[in-house]
Amino acid sequence: MKKKLLILVLFLLIFGIIYSSQKKEKISAEKQQIKKNIIVFISYRDENYEIYSMNEDGTNQKNLTNNTMDDSSPVCSPDGNKIAFVSDRDGNEEIYIMKLDGSNQINLTNNINIDNSPLWAPDGTKIAFVSDRDGNEEIYVMKSDGSSQTRLTNNKSYDRNPVWSPDGSKIAFVSDTDRNEEIYVMKADGSSQINLTNNIYKDSPALWSPDCSKILFVSNRDGNEEIYVMKVDGSSQIRLTNNKNYDINPVWSPDGTKIAFVSDRDGNEEIYVMKADGSEQKKLTDNTGDDRSPAWSLDGAKIVFVSDKERDGNYEIYVMKADGSNKKQLTNNTAIDLFPEWKP
Repeated sequence: MKKKLLILVLFLLIFGIIYSSQKKEKISAEKQQIKKNIIVFISYRDENYEIYSMNEDGTNQKNLTNNTMDDSSPVCSPDGNKIAFVSDRDGNEEIYIMKLDGSNQINLTNNINIDNSPLWAPDGTKIAFVSDRDGNEEIYVMKSDGSSQTRLTNNKSYDRNPVWSPDGSKIAFVSDTDRNEEIYVMKADGSSQINLTNNIYKDSPALWSPDCSKILFVSNRDGNEEIYVMKVDGSSQIRLTNNKNYDINPVWSPDGTKIAFVSDRDGNEEIYVMKADGSEQKKLTDNTGDDRSPAWSLDGAKIVFVSDKERDGNYEIYVMKADGSNKKQLTNNTAIDLFPEWKP
């Protein structure tokens, strides 16, 4: 009898361990799935700009910031747990940080001047941003808790649009130092600043390829805004688009093989995709209103974007497969919803 009881206890113990392990794995998998499928965006539905989040199917739309002043420019931390953003709730634009659920909102910059354009370093330990605290817009960096705020650029003209290289070693940015917008690159500490584009026309902004080997940008050097690519040292500048109308807002796919972008070549702004070398340009949207702000999902399978499909000025957020099929409207209200971004 005792032997049978011992066997039963051992069986229940082993079963419990296996069940517990499987349950933990299932919960972990579910959390991972949820983690990958959240979209952050801004909305004017509360009569001021607020930051919202929602599931990728449009459900569970939640106001994260919820105050009477404007909140904008949300950028998710690399681990997906926090959001840096810009708010003028204290009378001027400052950079704040909050948890993904909107809790623990903290002012990181906290001065009387304008601070905006936050962008996380790839390892999540620092945030680059733009500030005019020294008289004109310059690029700064700080730790993710707001400490050690350091000025990286120091010019008489403005420096904007900082973008970290995927390995975190460099920052590309746009500067008006030469009386026209040019793309520069510097080390993450602000040293070794180099003009990469160096011509009399406007070149901006910069977007690093996932493998750190190339930089995408838009230039009007050929008479209208077109998309170009170059090596990270500024060499081999190649025009990828070529038409009479403008091509803007290029975005690398996560694997670096494709580029989504916006073009008005057919009379209104539509979303296109092409290979990284500029070949096989394909129109993904086809509406009478404008389609803008494409953003790839983390696995590259989908693209989220905003559309004025009804041409009433009320932009809504849509999602589609990367080939343009299966379009679905995610937001539907009387106010505009803008700048969707997938959470890591």
